[in-house]
Amino acid sequence: MTSGLLSARAHAVTDYAELSKQIQAAGLLKRRYAYYWIRIVALVSGFVGIWVVFAFIGNSWFQLIPAGLLAVVVTQFGFLGHDGAHRQIFASHRWNEWVARILSGAFAGLSYSWWASKHNRHHGAPNQEGKDPDIAPGALAFTPDIAGKRTGFGAAFAEYQGYLFFPLLLLEGLNLHVASLVSLTKSDPLKRGHGRKVELALVAVRLTGYVAVLMFFLPFGKAAAFLGLQMGLFGLFLGGSFAPNHKGMPIVPKTAKIDFMRRQVLMSRNITPGPLTDFAMGGLNYQIEHHLFPNMPRPNLRRAQPIVRSFCEEAGIAYTQVPLLTSYGIVIRYLNAVGLRARDPFTCPLVSMYRG
Repeated sequence: MTSGLLSARAHAVTDYAELSKQIQAAGLLKRRYAYYWIRIVALVSGFVGIWVVFAFIGNSWFQLIPAGLLAVVVTQFGFLGHDGAHRQIFASHRWNEWVARILSGAFAGLSYSWWASKHNRHHGAPNQEGKDPDIAPGALAFTPDIAGKRTGFGAAFAEYQGYLFFPLLLLEGLNLHVASLVSLTKSDPLKRGHGRKVELALVAVRLTGYVAVLMFFLPFGKAAAFLGLQMGLFGLFLGGSFAPNHKGMPIVPKTAKIDFMRRQVLMSRNITPGPLTDFAMGGLNYQIEHHLFPNMPRPNLRRAQPIVRSFCEEAGIAYTQVPLLTSYGIVIRYLNAVGLRARDPFTCPLVSMYRG
C-alpha cells in the first residue's frame, strides 16, 4: 500500500511538472504590460469621466445611470487588484503590491492586504474544511457540518439559503468595505507598517469622500438611491463573478492530503468563455487555469485553456466547465441541499484514491 501511495503522489507531481513545461513553452507566463497599462488608463479615465457626467447631470434621477456605470468600473478595479495581488501585472513583487494597493484602495475602497491574505489562503486549500476561508461559517452555511450546528432561525434560513444567496450579494459590497476598514484599524503589530497606513488612508478617503460628494450635490433621497444602487450592483457583480467558481464542487475533508494539481482542478469550475463573460468576470471564468497558474496574466488564461483541458483529459482528471446560468443554478441547488441535508454532495473524489 505504501509503495502504491508513493507512486500515485510521484505521478501527480510529474503531471503538474509536465503541464507547466507546456505552459512555459507556449510563453503564457510572460508579462502583458501593454494589456494592463491600457486597462489601467482606461479604467481611471472611465472613473473620472463618470464623475464629470455626475456633475453635468446635477439634481436628477438620471443620476442612477452613472451610479450603475460606477458599479461596473469599480468592479473592474476589484479585478485589477486581484491580478496585482497574484503578481500577474508586473515582474516586480513591489510594483504589483503597490499598484494593487492603490487601485483597490483609491478607486474601489477595498483593503488590498486584507483581501490578499484571505484569498491566498483560499488558493492554498480550495473548498477544504477548516482551511478555505471562503467556506467558513458566516451568513451562509457552505457545508453540512456548519448547517447541522444551526438551530432556530439559523436552521430555517439555511433550508432556503440558495434562493437567498443572490439577494444577499446586494449587500456584499457594503460587507467588503466594512471588512476592509475593520481589518485596517485592528491593532495588530504584525500588520503595522507604511503600506498599511497608506492603505487605510486611501480606503478612508475614498469612502468618506464618496459619501460626502453625494450628500453635498444631491438631495438625501437621490444620494441614497445613487449609493444604494451602486453598492448593490457592485456586490452583485463582484460576488456573482466569484460564486460560480467553487460552490457546488466537492468539499475536501479537513485531514485530506491531495496533490496540488488535482486539488486545484477538481475543486474548481470554469464558465463557458466569451467576450462578455471574460469582461464581466474579469477572467475568473477560467478558474481552473487561474488556480493552476495564479501568476499567469489574465489575457493568457484564454490561450492556456485548451492546453490545460487537453492535458486533463489525457491524464484522466475531471475538467468541469458549464455555461454561466447553469453554474448559478448549481450554486442555488447546492446551498439549499446543504441546508436541508437531503443528500451528501461533499464526498471528495480523491479521498478513495489516496486511501489506496
